[in-house]
Amino acid sequence: MTKGLITLLLSAWALTACAAGPEYHRPGTPAAAAAPFIGVTSPAVSSAEASDRWWQLYHDPVLDRLIADALAANTDIRVAVAHLEKARAQLRGARSDRLPQTGIAGSGTYSRVPDSQEVPGEGRQNWSVDAGLNVAYEVDLFGRVKRSIEAARGDLGAAEGDADAVRVAVVSDTVRAYVDATSSAERLAVANGTVALLDRSIRITTARFDAGRSDRLDVIRVTALRDQQKAQVPGLVAERDAALFRLATLTGRAPQDLPADARNQVTTPVLAQPIPVGDGRALLARRPDVRAAERKLAADTARIGIATADLYPRISLGGSVGTTSLGLGDVIGGGPFRWLLGPLITWAFPNQEAIRARIAGAKADTAASLATFDGTVLGALEETETALSRYSHALETQQALRSARDEAARAARISLARQREGQIDFLTVLDAQRTLATAEADLAEAGRNVAFAQVDLFRALGGGWEYSAGSAPVTS
Repeated sequence: MTKGLITLLLSAWALTACAAGPEYHRPGTPAAAAAPFIGVTSPAVSSAEASDRWWQLYHDPVLDRLIADALAANTDIRVAVAHLEKARAQLRGARSDRLPQTGIAGSGTYSRVPDSQEVPGEGRQNWSVDAGLNVAYEVDLFGRVKRSIEAARGDLGAAEGDADAVRVAVVSDTVRAYVDATSSAERLAVANGTVALLDRSIRITTARFDAGRSDRLDVIRVTALRDQQKAQVPGLVAERDAALFRLATLTGRAPQDLPADARNQVTTPVLAQPIPVGDGRALLARRPDVRAAERKLAADTARIGIATADLYPRISLGGSVGTTSLGLGDVIGGGPFRWLLGPLITWAFPNQEAIRARIAGAKADTAASLATFDGTVLGALEETETALSRYSHALETQQALRSARDEAARAARISLARQREGQIDFLTVLDAQRTLATAEADLAEAGRNVAFAQVDLFRALGGGWEYSAGSAPVTS
């Protein structure tokens, strides 16, 4: 009997190599994905391998500390890590099905029987005690357990990809909030500078009016222009405050706890080198959302096998040992002992329509996951190319606006000099100053757009999740 049981177990283990359902194969990606990006022709980017810790290219120690704090304390990352731990626990649970399942059961009851059922030698009132150990092992003939483990492993990989995608988003949002705060400070400085320039114009125009060389209307016009420019200052202050508050939240702080060095930054970080972007193949290997979609596809493919295994008998080997006795004395003294050993077969047959419906549903889920994976790949390529294009054109716009600002400043200086010489009227001077104020504001806004375009490009490249900030605690 023992030899036959061992033979049966060995045969069952050998058969588990054949699992129901399709074997998973990672889907291919478009051949064009390996090619260089279209936007790499811009001198602002290079085909060198993309940097994982891309924010360090700014060489800004304040920004580096904020990123470390965000990765260590951001609440969205904490949620993602919790989901990841849940997926790990589910994988451990799936793996436990490969092992025998054991349980200990015991019960004790005190009862009274009628006179007609009284056992000779026993009283009518007695304790009845039952205790035993049960063991069951599922023989995974058709790979249900194996596919369950594969599905749980795929879910874990998808959760890891999702957590990494959250890290990418948090790093990008932190840099963007930092850039928003510093660029708002720069735009605020431009606005205040323009107001100061117009204040000077008011003094000059007022002096000319007092000397009888200018009209009162000139003073009113330049004062109105100064007030228009001054009205922009509160909005810029509010924008800067909002960016700082957002930066505090991203780094796991209350707004008032943001470090002073972060609040006092007034210069937007700039890159001293072209942005390294790599190629499409490296992008798809790096992007965590692509990896998460691929792992989700693997998990759903395995679930086809789980559903398919239910078409076949499920065999479990079980056994139990125990004792049942009347009275506590028999248990302590080694009362009646029992044991049993044998297989248990369950099989939904011949009506298997519900199982086949689950198989069809699992196949549909897999088809949807495949489409999602393909869409994620195409979306990653599109997002990167779009970010490259926007960055390149943002730089062109900034360069054009810088030239326009320089010309406007030159025109303002010339017009003011000619007015002093009496060659032109004040309206021409006022128009030149208005043009200069607009050009200064547009150039400051263009600098902000360039910085945002850089962050969007880095985010599209998908780097940043590899960085570990566990040793960088948040400090107020």
